[in-house]
Amino acid sequence: MDLGSLFQTTTFISAILLVILILLQQRGASLGAGFGGSGELYTTRRGLDKSMFNTTVVFVVIFVLSILALLLIPN
Repeated sequence: MDLGSLFQTTTFISAILLVILILLQQRGASLGAGFGGSGELYTTRRGLDKSMFNTTVVFVVIFVLSILALLLIPN
């Protein structure tokens, strides 16, 4: 397995996990929020919500770094 295919696999897996993690987060996701009728109070993240947010940030960094590595390594 060469370095290019390793970074391609890393990019693919991190992209799928990012989609799942972003869809699982529910902050301001009501139908009224789309039309400006949201009266929700945003509080700090705690527990599982904070862990999911931090995990999402980690996978974003992994995703971006793997794409940059794919651009920089020669074919």
